[in-house]
Amino acid sequence: MSDTTITKVDSRHSPKGPEGEKFLASGKHVSMRLWENEQPGEPKAPSAAAYETVGYVLSGKAELHLAGQVVVLEQGNSWVVPQGAEHTYKILESFSAVEATSPPSQMHGGK
Repeated sequence: MSDTTITKVDSRHSPKGPEGEKFLASGKHVSMRLWENEQPGEPKAPSAAAYETVGYVLSGKAELHLAGQVVVLEQGNSWVVPQGAEHTYKILESFSAVEATSPPSQMHGGK
């Protein structure tokens, strides 16, 4: 019999990760997290993750720096960061986005 468990997560009560992200619903193969009102500043330190990330911008503007490329992300844009790709973000305007990671980022300490 297949798993029929429904998981509902209220983001008002979600745990926060070390970078300020809120952990949302998480399954066996994918998880979601929310970045809310990230403020402009210097780019975060470059990092590479053990998971693939897809994201969607809810509001604001940021730059995604990946492999010598710079992409401006604005409301309504979505993006992909391949597993293991070194990248960083620079927030240009108060920024909110939802990301999904596979495998779940929580399995890797959120990073």
